[in-house]
Amino acid sequence: MSYRLAVDIGGTFVDAIVFNPETGALRLEKDFTTPDDASRGVLSAIERLEVRLAEVETFVHGTTLGLNTVLERTGAPTGIITNEGFEDIFEMGRYDRPREKMYMLTYDDPPVLVRKRYRLGVPCRLNAQGDELVPLDEDAVRAVAKRLVEELGRTSIAVCYLHAYRNPEHEQRTKAIVEEMYPDVPVSVSSDIVREYREYERTSTTVVNAYVKPIFRTYIARLEENLARAGFDGAFYVTRSGGGALRAHDSAEVPVHTIFSGPAGGLIGAVALSELTGRPDLIAVDMGGTSTDACVVHGGAPSLKYEAALERLPLMIPTYDINTIGAGGGSIARAEDGLLRVGPQSAGASPGPVCYARGGTAPTFTDAALTMGYLDPARFLGGAMTLDAATAEAAIKTQIADPLDLSVADACRGIFEVLLAKTVSAVREITVEAGLDPREFAMLAFGGAGPMFVPLVGRELGVKEVIVPQAPSVFSAWGMLMTDIVQEYGQTVLTLLDDLDMAGLADATRQLESQAQAGLTDGGFAADRQLIERAAEMRYFGQEHSLEVSIDGVLSIEELRTRFDEAHRRRYGHAMEDPVQLVNLRVRGIGRESKPELPKVPARAGKAGPVPTGTRQAYCFARGGDAAFRVYDRNDLRHGDVVAGPAIVEEATTTIVFFSDQAARVDEFGQLVISREVQA
Repeated sequence: MSYRLAVDIGGTFVDAIVFNPETGALRLEKDFTTPDDASRGVLSAIERLEVRLAEVETFVHGTTLGLNTVLERTGAPTGIITNEGFEDIFEMGRYDRPREKMYMLTYDDPPVLVRKRYRLGVPCRLNAQGDELVPLDEDAVRAVAKRLVEELGRTSIAVCYLHAYRNPEHEQRTKAIVEEMYPDVPVSVSSDIVREYREYERTSTTVVNAYVKPIFRTYIARLEENLARAGFDGAFYVTRSGGGALRAHDSAEVPVHTIFSGPAGGLIGAVALSELTGRPDLIAVDMGGTSTDACVVHGGAPSLKYEAALERLPLMIPTYDINTIGAGGGSIARAEDGLLRVGPQSAGASPGPVCYARGGTAPTFTDAALTMGYLDPARFLGGAMTLDAATAEAAIKTQIADPLDLSVADACRGIFEVLLAKTVSAVREITVEAGLDPREFAMLAFGGAGPMFVPLVGRELGVKEVIVPQAPSVFSAWGMLMTDIVQEYGQTVLTLLDDLDMAGLADATRQLESQAQAGLTDGGFAADRQLIERAAEMRYFGQEHSLEVSIDGVLSIEELRTRFDEAHRRRYGHAMEDPVQLVNLRVRGIGRESKPELPKVPARAGKAGPVPTGTRQAYCFARGGDAAFRVYDRNDLRHGDVVAGPAIVEEATTTIVFFSDQAARVDEFGQLVISREVQA
């Protein structure tokens, strides 16, 4: 037996899913996240699956460990080695203020991740072409390394020299010297992580990698050890922020590429579902316990970008263009200055919402959903947990309704409406502000709280339909089962297209292609399972920002120019006659993995429709008041069934809610397709 296993760690729950390739069967389980030791929650969720790890061929893992390490400032004490005289690049940055702080007279930047005393310079210098101007002073490297480690107690080192993207020799020699002196101190060098220009962004990316590396390396090693003890000897991968996966051993060296690996799993699944169901245009909305992630899949491809930001630190890594807001099932509601506010603070896994009865006292979105009638307190998590409805309602009354002079019903509705406004705004940022009309898209609802809330979001935005996949609460983990192994390589070029011919373009990409092919071959992928994708980042000469254009199949420089003009026209509404500059070349090496097929559900025998298990009074946003919602067990639904709203569909790990002006039909894959056009 060769099972495939995937585990996704969220802010509140750990989702685990196992696939049996012989039968096509999927089994899923959830457990609470264990913030004190994330590996405990992972192993506990795997134990619930009741699968022998000796029979698992592939384990794919998505984790928020790196993300949380930076957010909570719990990383390793880090030092920086850079060019003498350029020690302050990391702190000076671009000196740009966030929009919401633009006009604050008292605003100051947050504390820098690596303070000045821990940033030391050594004599060495390359010019912009990578030619040596000042040799590397190796004695100075030894001196600053000794000071950082022995005197200042730094346990991780970041090395970033000017123009190392052109010539990594000085950085690599510095790394060798430090590792020779201190074998137990991890060293991160910029030329191993990102070979592109922009000194501040490259330094920031390297520093974040160094800051996270010791913690991430320890976590991966501990998890590998515990898995091996349980009999696992298969392939272990960690999902990348920009899709695909890395071998766990490689991810421990460049953990910055996994910073957003948790949300990436859902987008991988969304792309697979887009192709499978013939819906090239999707808005994927993942609402979990702590946050909501939204991303666009347009023309069958997700939005990618090559610069992200975390706590105002730029990261030059490939990542999905995900808009994240602090809105989830655990989002805390409060009365503040006479106003109702919800999030971004979350009750998380511990203590959790009030209704969990695990010590939480602040009312949350989940408490409001329970009070409004959407959740059955006796059937939460398939009956594995009983919710305390009375205490949840009391918390909403005393902390929100009474201070704001509202009824409990109005307070609960207000909590939903505040989160609705936040989520709609986040979706409009990635659609309307990018020139896309959300009414031309379908919306995919997943995550533990997504199926209960996203049909309301889709109704507000007027999307064509809202799709709730099977097992939506573990959809991100399912997406990880659909992942390929991906390696990204980039190189700054900075040349005008007018000064380039096709032979020169081929020469420039050949080295990157060789690296990608070698990496895939080393990973055990035969030639027929390797795919190489090539792209170029270009801009009109004089512009600051660039656009990525595929160069696969390009036969001439003129055709490449045409592709860029078309991309610029789609994005900005116009093209220009100015010269075009090639900024970066990118090669993406993909190792193809076998994918589980989405199981289909049978049609219902006879003409009778689905039978509700009962009714429940709940608030209907379409009617503006309480209504009798028919309640269905999702396991009883069959292909072709149509369910008219208002209705509640329950399954073991989530609840689906839609209203009186909506209806749902069940497609061949068991997905609920909710729209305002379908009539029962």
